[in-house]
Amino acid sequence: MAVLEIEDLEIRYRSRGAEAQAVKGVSLQLQPGECLGLIGESGCGKSTVAKAVMGLLPHNAYIARGSIRFEGKELVGIAEEELRRLRWKRMALIPQAAMNGFDPLYTIEKQLEETIKAHEKSSGEDLRTRLQESFVKVGLPTTRLRDYPHQFSGGMRQRAMIAMSLLFDPPLIVADEPTTGLDVLVQDQILQSVIEQGVRAGKSILIITHDMGVVAENCDKVAVMYAGHIVEYGDHTLFQTARHPYTLGLRSAFPNLSDRGRTLISIPGAPPDIFAPEPGCCFRKRCPFATGRCLEPPPLVPVGPSQTVACHYVERAEEFRARAAEASTWEAVNAP
Repeated sequence: MAVLEIEDLEIRYRSRGAEAQAVKGVSLQLQPGECLGLIGESGCGKSTVAKAVMGLLPHNAYIARGSIRFEGKELVGIAEEELRRLRWKRMALIPQAAMNGFDPLYTIEKQLEETIKAHEKSSGEDLRTRLQESFVKVGLPTTRLRDYPHQFSGGMRQRAMIAMSLLFDPPLIVADEPTTGLDVLVQDQILQSVIEQGVRAGKSILIITHDMGVVAENCDKVAVMYAGHIVEYGDHTLFQTARHPYTLGLRSAFPNLSDRGRTLISIPGAPPDIFAPEPGCCFRKRCPFATGRCLEPPPLVPVGPSQTVACHYVERAEEFRARAAEASTWEAVNAP
């Protein structure tokens, strides 16, 4: 049984009397022990998917259609009390900003204690031992348990949040930009903590990020998201076999140590306004390969045993890969 199944998910936001589709027909599946990377620019709907899984959408958002099943149990429409019993115990969230996940008025120890007591009866030396073990798992000194969140560095707070997410060894961990704002070395250490303590112990991890290196190094599967759509999906080799122009643009914009002399290329423009959607392919206005055919939305179609792409021109993938590596290709998008 899949740990997480998302099927045809559509999420809308209400604002100032208008409605916008933030997530449009997203389908994903995560098996036990798998790590899935959901990648894309800011504003493409990645964090909205994470919040929907955890039942933490803001008050002005709602699921218009689709299904989210965790261990076979439907989460869409589930009672809030049932969700509370699942959070932390069976599925845990590592948020973007760890400081926002902790109450500044209580020590880290107190907050970890309250998390355990919300689900289980535990006290005394057993509880203390459990808290210490959680810190040891993520490489934090147990002497710091009684410190307040502001006494921790950004990296230490993030590790403490990971420790909280692992308190019950949940089958599912959702890591929403878990290393945002941290330096490269700390990023790598924290991600290794998540992977080692997660996937290697049989847990499933959904990592949401805009960092292609994180996904390429750590994920079994990759889903590329743009303007609320999944535009390409595949296994860990996806960046070598990419076919969608947006994925090719992301690849050209990311530094590669094996090709240090290459000039990095930016994708022109910005994701479309979700309150004013354009017809046709969602990437059409930023795509250097767009034609009149792209005024019709492309379906997500299989192009191999483990890869699907939403593009009308998948048969031209080899040509597109070569052209996408040239800065002049993308400069032409904004040319008069």
